[in-house]
Amino acid sequence: MTLALLQQVKCAEPFSILGWQPLKADSTVGLLLRVYLPNATAVTALSAKTGKPLGELTLHADYPGVFELVLAKKRKAEAYFLSVKTATYSYQLLDPYQFTDEAYYAVHYVASQPENLYRQLGAQLIQLEHGSKTINATRFAVFAPNASAVSLIGDMNNWDGRAQPMQRTHCGHWVLVVPEVAAGVRYKFEIKDRNGHLLPHKSDPMAFYAEQYPSHASLVYDHTHYQWQDVDWRNRKPVDPLSSPMSIYELQAGSWRRGDDNQPLSYRQLAEQLIPYILDMGYTHIELLPVMEHPFDGSWGYQPLGLFAPTSRFGSPDDFKYFVDACHQAGIGVILDWVPAHFPEDGHGLARFDGSHLYEYEDPRRGWHPDWNSCIYDYGNNYVRQFLVASALYWLEHFHIDGLRVDAVASMLYWDYSRNEGEWIPNIDGGNHNYEAISLFRWFNTEVYSKFPQAITIAEESTSFPMVSRPVDMGGLGFGFKWNMGWMNDSLRYISKDPAYRRYHHNDLTFSMVYAYNENFILPLSHDEVVHGKGSLLNKMPGDEWQQAANLRAYYAFMFAHPGKKLNFMGNELAQASEWSHMQSLDWHLLDFEKHRGMQQLLRDLNHTYRRCAPLYELDYSHDGFRWLDHQDADNSTLSFLRRDSSGDAIYVVCNFTPLPRSNFLLGVEHSGEYEVILNTDSEYYWGSNYVVGSTLHSNTGVYHGLAQHICLQLPPLATLYLRKKRQA
Repeated sequence: MTLALLQQVKCAEPFSILGWQPLKADSTVGLLLRVYLPNATAVTALSAKTGKPLGELTLHADYPGVFELVLAKKRKAEAYFLSVKTATYSYQLLDPYQFTDEAYYAVHYVASQPENLYRQLGAQLIQLEHGSKTINATRFAVFAPNASAVSLIGDMNNWDGRAQPMQRTHCGHWVLVVPEVAAGVRYKFEIKDRNGHLLPHKSDPMAFYAEQYPSHASLVYDHTHYQWQDVDWRNRKPVDPLSSPMSIYELQAGSWRRGDDNQPLSYRQLAEQLIPYILDMGYTHIELLPVMEHPFDGSWGYQPLGLFAPTSRFGSPDDFKYFVDACHQAGIGVILDWVPAHFPEDGHGLARFDGSHLYEYEDPRRGWHPDWNSCIYDYGNNYVRQFLVASALYWLEHFHIDGLRVDAVASMLYWDYSRNEGEWIPNIDGGNHNYEAISLFRWFNTEVYSKFPQAITIAEESTSFPMVSRPVDMGGLGFGFKWNMGWMNDSLRYISKDPAYRRYHHNDLTFSMVYAYNENFILPLSHDEVVHGKGSLLNKMPGDEWQQAANLRAYYAFMFAHPGKKLNFMGNELAQASEWSHMQSLDWHLLDFEKHRGMQQLLRDLNHTYRRCAPLYELDYSHDGFRWLDHQDADNSTLSFLRRDSSGDAIYVVCNFTPLPRSNFLLGVEHSGEYEVILNTDSEYYWGSNYVVGSTLHSNTGVYHGLAQHICLQLPPLATLYLRKKRQA
């Protein structure tokens, strides 16, 4: 009999047997009220409108825990509550199974509106009319189409899988409305696969808030509670990100700075301490390593399982909103790393969620990532596609995020990424492109830019896949920007060489301009360059202590002058000697020493110089914004070029990547007059040698570097100079 399924925790259609049930037409009575309370000894039903008893329910003779009340045929179903007695205590209960309509119609999203997932699934706070009262409730809905039974478990039922079986719908969702469940209540799902086997208790894939180890419980959360101060965020004045300065400070929230007890800062503490620092240093944006909930600290967030929940390691979702809000009030943009490439196998997570490969490709040649020992999302599954795009939109809508940097794009684009022959399955045309992932990226970017036109999307893509940052209607993937991994690898390889050998690798510095306008590039010196035995940036530099610092200073200034937006990982500005560790703070004590204060001051001055000098950013993605003056002086390891803005103003850049000063170095300039040095990485303010260059230089007539005028410099060792024509007072 169907009632036996309740006791076996296998009931998939509790709405057909619990709550008010009609009796047969030929019966002398018309209504049956049935409840299942395994721990109860006595149950009475009372009218929600009058408070008067409807009757005492009788314990079923054959099915312990099942209580029934038969009402006369003339009686109608009405709102009720239950008075329940157990062996040890008594309580009142609003039976969830009288709210079937409210649960049945919970899910009605359509594929063209992926944001409906986070508006309808998970735990949604609602209000119900019950008798003469309005009561608060939570509507739970989870997608598990291949499950045979799903129960809601949590604080509301003492984590008893028998207590609240969920109702299966025709479209694969399981639903239940539970009265008097408020924000903060913990819950999970108890799922049995299609063969009736019990799976590990699953956290809610759509949870807005989650506990840490060991429970990994999901929490009901109220998104309406926080009062934003940046109320005009979606209606702010449009800014063209391509022609605007963008200097990004990449950081990991748990290790930027820690308290005296080595505990990470909370989101609110981070707002209080980080924002003044960012303003002082002159960065325009911060980029957070993933804050989406993840089980393992050592993944830095790159193995997430909660794509709709900011990690509770540092506070609540409201605390994270406060952090973003404070950044916006200070004029700082917030970019989040977002990981749609893969997820870990933890039992409470997405892997084999309903006993099937619901979220991941089934074949390990497609569904298992050998580099990261994690599952790969099935980009051909319509629900998974909606789930991922909904996650992106969720962070923009509910947390006012300014941009998303998509991690590991290359691993998604290619079936053979990091795989040997025979370890991958070609696409329908026999090639290695994952058409499903390509389609997903185009849809993701279309949705983001159509609904949040001032947001930006950034691809971490390390190959030469074409048109990553070109519009979808032109055949591109639709990203706003792409990380320039080629520039990063080539330039770091060059600057790591002993200056004596750099003449043989000069092309490593100049090659990036061959393809500089193929994409909207960001130049990254990210966390990936200072972990896993790679050493810090300072320790990549050759030479003695002074030369290491000088090399790094010259390199940073070269980066800020090169076309493309900028990204630096936290600690780069301190010239740390040690690799970054997520388990401790940056080495802030280094600022007690002149060398490290000098490096920090240089990054500060580079940011502020960059932001106030339009030639350094305005035409980043136009050939008109850059001109080589001399890119062939490999023997002396020097480079010179100019950057230009739309009004024709120019900044001249000269780099000397040897420890030898260059006397009487000639530099072609466009106009006659006086030129001034606006930045010199060899300055004593940066722990440089303060080699005399001259603050004001007069041009001389005579063609040089193809320009009608030239100036004569005394070029310092291991240094980069910025110059411009002196403005009239």
